[in-house]
Amino acid sequence: MLENNAKAKLTNIRVSPRKLNLVAAAIRGMTAEKAMNYLTFSRKRISTEVRKTLASAIANAENNHGLDIDRLVVSEAYVGTGMKLKRFQARGRGKASSIEKPFSHLSIVLVERGID
Repeated sequence: MLENNAKAKLTNIRVSPRKLNLVAAAIRGMTAEKAMNYLTFSRKRISTEVRKTLASAIANAENNHGLDIDRLVVSEAYVGTGMKLKRFQARGRGKASSIEKPFSHLSIVLVERGID
C-alpha cells in the first residue's frame, strides 16, 4: 500500500452483495466529506454500516498515516461475496425449496489528492 492510502474493511455484513454494491458505487470517486454527507442522508438500510466503515477509514488515514482529511477521496469501494446461510421453506406435497441468505464484505480505500 502506498503512503498516501488508507484502508478499512468490514466483513460479514448481512446484506446481499448486489444491494451493497449500489451504495458502494455511489460513493466511489467522491471526496470523503461529500461521501459522509451522502451516506448520512441516504435511505438505504445498509448506508449506516458503510458510513461507519468510511469513518474508520478516515480515522486510519489521520491517525495511522498522517494524511490531511480535507483532501481525502474515496478511490476504491469494492464489495465481495461472503458466506451464505442455507435455509429451506416447506412446500406442498412434502417438498422443500431452498432459501439462501447472503453475506458481504466491504473494503474502502481512501487516497490523499494534491491541491490542483
